Amino acid sequence: MNTDNSILAHQPKQRNVALDLIRVIAIFLVLFQHSSEFYYIGPNLSLTNYSDTHLIGWMNSLSRICIGLFVMISGYFLLPMKTGARAFFHRRFTRILWPWVFWCVAFAVYYVFYRGDSSQQCLVNILNIPVNWGVQVGHLWYIYMLIGIYLIIPVLSPWAQTCSKRAMQMFLLLWAATTLLPYIHLVTPEVWGECPWNHTPSLYYFTGFVGYLVLGSYIRRFGPCRKGIAVAILLVGYVATAMIFNSRIASVSNVVELEVPWDFCSLNVAMMAYGMFSLLSQWHVKNSGWLPRLITSISACSFGMYLSHIMLLNAAHDILEGLSQSVALMIPLIAVSTFVTTYIAVWLLSYLPAAKYWLGVEHR
Repeated sequence: MNTDNSILAHQPKQRNVALDLIRVIAIFLVLFQHSSEFYYIGPNLSLTNYSDTHLIGWMNSLSRICIGLFVMISGYFLLPMKTGARAFFHRRFTRILWPWVFWCVAFAVYYVFYRGDSSQQCLVNILNIPVNWGVQVGHLWYIYMLIGIYLIIPVLSPWAQTCSKRAMQMFLLLWAATTLLPYIHLVTPEVWGECPWNHTPSLYYFTGFVGYLVLGSYIRRFGPCRKGIAVAILLVGYVATAMIFNSRIASVSNVVELEVPWDFCSLNVAMMAYGMFSLLSQWHVKNSGWLPRLITSISACSFGMYLSHIMLLNAAHDILEGLSQSVALMIPLIAVSTFVTTYIAVWLLSYLPAAKYWLGVEHR
């Protein structure tokens, strides 16, 4: 997630609203995915709702592109760097670290009231923040990953600035090979040099979200694929994701095994992310009018929405639960309700003093 989190009174003339739209879609997909988890994830990541899980597979497979889109936006804007490393780190980490710490503490306190955590557990959760998000709010894993992305950008920046198109394509080809690992590991747990004493196999340094970072930079430098190809890649990736997901339901016992095709860095999810980004980045819209202003405002609030949304998501689920037995109705209803209320709440809170330091959003 690129954290350009200022709500602007007037949009710059050259602002790329298409990139704002990508960020808005990505944050909505985060909320959509989390809304669905009430309906198939049980205690200890057990699989609870076999009757509707096939439908959830078709409804939610597209949601897995959300993190890839965020990282591609970061690559698009930040790689190569426009400043020195010191200025880059100061700007980026000021924007993410203080709001992240604030919301880790806020969730620790929230769970005292929401699920009955003791004050001792609350304190332990806060003290554990340097270890792993401090409280079991799973979406905060993203900030640790984002820190790693920011740390690697100065290392990659000189290469990304001067490398040829072919060199960048070779990097992405090697990364694409590693996106097959979730499936290769189903057949053989150890591959390409993996063993109990070596967890860094031959293509280890091309794995993970760094591929999305480079992909975003590649699109900025050399352009997206044509719209027809983007649609085809998106559809093939989506159908493959949903079908593989649904084919596993009867043979797995827990959500971790079920969600192998939903791995953020699997080939099919990467295809969807690349197709969606390529398609939307070619969307042309004038910067004037209420719709671009709304898109830009939601985009600017997206980091605060990401950090805080679980509280309003739980509230939406608790209020709307029992309204219908249809997951096809309930998941979108909870997602849209959470999206609207979280955006309004973050937008209003952004007027409070020093909001950029604790909310991750500011007015100026």
